[in-house]
Amino acid sequence: MIRAWTPAASCAPPTPSTVTSKSKPIAKAPPPVPLSRRHGLSVGLTALTLSVLANPSRAAILEADDDEELLERVKKDRKKRLQRQGVISSSDKETGYLQELIYKLSKVGQAIENNNLSAASSVLGPSANADWLQNVNTAFTKLSSSPEEKIEVDTFNSSLASLFSSVGKRDIESSKLAFVSSATALEKWIGLTGLVGQLKGL
Repeated sequence: MIRAWTPAASCAPPTPSTVTSKSKPIAKAPPPVPLSRRHGLSVGLTALTLSVLANPSRAAILEADDDEELLERVKKDRKKRLQRQGVISSSDKETGYLQELIYKLSKVGQAIENNNLSAASSVLGPSANADWLQNVNTAFTKLSSSPEEKIEVDTFNSSLASLFSSVGKRDIESSKLAFVSSATALEKWIGLTGLVGQLKGL
């Protein structure tokens, strides 16, 4: 009698559990290292630099744009200077009004320094609506173009009104303060408008 052949246990195919136990564990990828803000910025700048270096035509375009913007600014500044010079050269009458103002303020300052407010009052006149002051404001209007210049004009007129009032009240201390404020505003305005070389006695 022939017995049926049965495979030996050692020849049996390995079960999934056997394979799993004998295989090597799979290594996990390390978590990404967070980039600091500075490091990220550095990487971005480096990438941009490499991009520009790799594409010289792009760098040339950027440089051309910068040069064009600079050229436009230079042209505008030159145009403004020429316009201002043209206004000044055609304003002999207005500069004459301003020259008279400087002489008057000089005399008023000397009188106040000597505590002689009567002399200061006679130079200024009885009212802030005097003809010479109206002429000065005509010159201010024609020769002022920027907001900064107009601010100094407003400051001057306000301080001069205070000077008229203080001198009229014979208040020496207030007169000194108002005079300094008026003279300072006028000097700033003259500097802004480029009239320093046109006027004397500053």
